[in-house]
Amino acid sequence: MTTTTMTIRLPEEVKDKLGRLAQATRRTPSFLAGEAIAAYVAREAAIVEGIEQGIDDLKAGRLVEHETAMARISGSIDKAGNGKR
Repeated sequence: MTTTTMTIRLPEEVKDKLGRLAQATRRTPSFLAGEAIAAYVAREAAIVEGIEQGIDDLKAGRLVEHETAMARISGSIDKAGNGKR
């Protein structure tokens, strides 16, 4: 995988905590920051993708009425609750 360099600004307290975490985990601050940013970007991209899919569904008329959706959810919760011991 190709990498690139990026400069960011952090509050000094966050930088210090990152340094302590890096020391405790025997990783570099750069590695930990890169992992954190990658996880954040993946999570946010999935959220945006879900929103875009929802907009596409809305435009295409693929909808479920609120009452129907809530009834389905309640039914699933009830079934899951009945399966408990």
